[in-house]
Amino acid sequence: MSRSGTWRGTRGGTDRSGVRGTVRGGWFGFLGSAVTAVFGFLLVTVVTRAAGAAQAGAVFTGVAAFTVATHASKLGADTGLVRFVSRDLATTGGAGVPALLRTAVLPGAALSTVGAVVLLAAPDLATGLLPELSPGQARSVVRMFAVCWPVTTVSLVLLGATRGHGTVLPFVGVEQVGKPVLRVLLALPVAVLAPGVLGLSAAWLLPSLLGAVAAALAVRRLTRALGPGPATPPGQSRAFWAFSGPRAVSSVCDIAAVWIGVLVLSAVSGSAEAGIYTAIGRLVTAGTLLQLAVRLAVAPQISRTMAGGDLAGAEHLHRLSTRWIVLFSWPLFVLLAAFPGTALGIFGAGFASGATALAVLSVACAVNVAVGNAQTVILMAGRSTWNLAVAGAASVVQVGCAVVLVPRHGVLGAALAFAAAMVLDNVASALLVRRRLRFTTVDRGYAAAAGVGLCGVAAVALPTRLLAGDGPAGLVAAAVLACGAVAVGTWRYREALGAAEFLGALRQRPARELP
Repeated sequence: MSRSGTWRGTRGGTDRSGVRGTVRGGWFGFLGSAVTAVFGFLLVTVVTRAAGAAQAGAVFTGVAAFTVATHASKLGADTGLVRFVSRDLATTGGAGVPALLRTAVLPGAALSTVGAVVLLAAPDLATGLLPELSPGQARSVVRMFAVCWPVTTVSLVLLGATRGHGTVLPFVGVEQVGKPVLRVLLALPVAVLAPGVLGLSAAWLLPSLLGAVAAALAVRRLTRALGPGPATPPGQSRAFWAFSGPRAVSSVCDIAAVWIGVLVLSAVSGSAEAGIYTAIGRLVTAGTLLQLAVRLAVAPQISRTMAGGDLAGAEHLHRLSTRWIVLFSWPLFVLLAAFPGTALGIFGAGFASGATALAVLSVACAVNVAVGNAQTVILMAGRSTWNLAVAGAASVVQVGCAVVLVPRHGVLGAALAFAAAMVLDNVASALLVRRRLRFTTVDRGYAAAAGVGLCGVAAVALPTRLLAGDGPAGLVAAAVLACGAVAVGTWRYREALGAAEFLGALRQRPARELP
């Protein structure tokens, strides 16, 4: 481990293939994602049970708008730093990193500050966004979000820089552990003593301020060993924003895809249905935990490998990570699709009406994880314009479908719109990776993972649903049988799955290496 905190070597030698870094980073990311999922469930449960579906919907409408705004104002600079910092460390030892940070942070900070000032100066926007609240309440909530907007934007950009250094620990610690845990700890007393939109929104926002401080300290520690750095090299800013600019638009499309259903439902059908849709989103997100965790670790590894001209190594990383994502993600989506009513019952009475919508999104998310991190491969190959074209097309499909379907079908319409966009985005990205980058994803190991994750689990879950119905006992029995099926299948096809390589990477112990 270097003085900057990145993993550069192991006792077995340098991790040239990136497999060790991906496995280790993916493991930390998975633990962080698990914490995010657990505390995300707890937060939604606390908010919905304390405030009811309507008030909870108002809280999450504000969260949705804030999340879209912060991801838009970072201008794709976080992804740009993942790619450019990792490449700079591989080629110059990090001489250009300080200049990259200056290039990346200032525009996003300026844009988010302007946006915050506009919100503070235009109180009518608040009542338009949260029409079910009193004007005074709506303005107070929006002002809180506005004050936190620039700080959160800068925090997200800085965490992208830490990932470019090859470590996921700051990102995991801030975004996946610190914020979710603190939000629940703050929301619990608010829910008991003064359950209202204002207090619950404040409980959600405060950890963002603390996370920004942690992100700044992490970047300072990682870059301190690199020295002050030279002035910005000629052409570096142009190259950075030529990549990050298209990513800025596509990242807005990505995050809007998650939250657009909440915003449209809030405007068309009311906050209650927005609250139900938010709960559904928390459930399907649990199935993508491993995919998100691997994405954190594999992005800088693929970027570094491609920078060294090792396309075969990058392809191997993508193929190996995808089979493990499929193996462990598909079983959860099978269970959610088979027992949607029971799963939604966690959030309280009235949420079971979203059972069909949950089943629809479970199928769409299965397609999502089936292609692995195809979008990440495209971005780390420098093809941000391809990513923009695909994400833009998917966004148009989602908005068009939502406008037509939400007024007629409510939560189910929002789910169908999101599912259509998700399938288009992932299938198109997979085709680009296969046809244009010549990366092969499907092989014998992938077939084994798909067979175990889908067929093996469905063979025990569906009969259990038919016999026991959509109830807690049936879900528990199906989950136990599914775990057994995955364990047996993984052992049976361990060679095809690459289990030896995966476990070998975990057993390797990191050693210190001078920069």
